[in-house]
Amino acid sequence: MKHASAAALDRLEPLLKQIRERTGLEEKSRGAFYRGSRAFLHFHEEGPKFFADIRLAEDFERFPVTTAEDRKMLLARIDAALK
Repeated sequence: MKHASAAALDRLEPLLKQIRERTGLEEKSRGAFYRGSRAFLHFHEEGPKFFADIRLAEDFERFPVTTAEDRKMLLARIDAALK
């Protein structure tokens, strides 16, 4: 599965905007968020589907972010991790 292209990130822009509003994350490159000096979140695409890899513990976990419901779940996971 490849990292999200610029075109894919364009389609994810409303989600990226919501993530940028979270305190404690820095977007080092478009769609790649860090928490401190450690990678925290980035995106992949596979055909018409999108996925987010988020570091909730030591390793990344992959979650779908294609639908509005998927994206709400991701934002909830991000908020929980940042508390």
